[in-house]
Amino acid sequence: MRFRHRTWAALFAALLAIVPARAQFSNPQTETTPVHNAKALRPPAGARVAIYEFEDMECPDCARANPLLKEAAAKYHIPWVRHDFPLPFHTWSFDAAVDARWFDTKSKKLGDEFRDAVFANQPSITTQDDLRNFAQKFAQQHNLAFPFAVDPQGKLAALVKADYDLGQSIGIQHTPTIWIVTNKTSGTPFVEVVDRSRLYELIDQALAETKNEAATRHSGGK
Repeated sequence: MRFRHRTWAALFAALLAIVPARAQFSNPQTETTPVHNAKALRPPAGARVAIYEFEDMECPDCARANPLLKEAAAKYHIPWVRHDFPLPFHTWSFDAAVDARWFDTKSKKLGDEFRDAVFANQPSITTQDDLRNFAQKFAQQHNLAFPFAVDPQGKLAALVKADYDLGQSIGIQHTPTIWIVTNKTSGTPFVEVVDRSRLYELIDQALAETKNEAATRHSGGK
């Protein structure tokens, strides 16, 4: 139910007091993220390279980045790993993340389509009621009935909170935070996309490096 979402949102607001102030105001175009926990920055099993993102569905810069990341993932046929990081001072981003998780239960593809649709229509969503109406309409367009109680047991909210906690453990300071992550076993296996105009260049570089490392391993290091 919505009150459960707001309970989580209230907890996030309390956390805001201990999150560094620069988490709200950092400029992602000029600052890199000091990574405290790099274990999570790996592509899914079987992938050499992936796009790895922490996003807030109410964040205007996330909305600007979304089409580019979607295009890059399709162009290079690489995974796009999307994590929730709803910022406490955004009024409906946590509920949006929970709603997206509900659509995920129908199919991950549908959940991602909902995320994309929210970003594309972000200017028209200003309140939790707007979000609710948008989610209902999106569900109807896909022949689904959007429930009054989206998350009665709080399980979906817990998944969002787990993503948020993961982001904090890594050291997220702004949204979107985007890395190109690789399965490299030497050097640093990830690079942050600070300048999004270099996204394709960084993906090309990661694909080349992982191909070369794999070839070296197969040849016995010769």
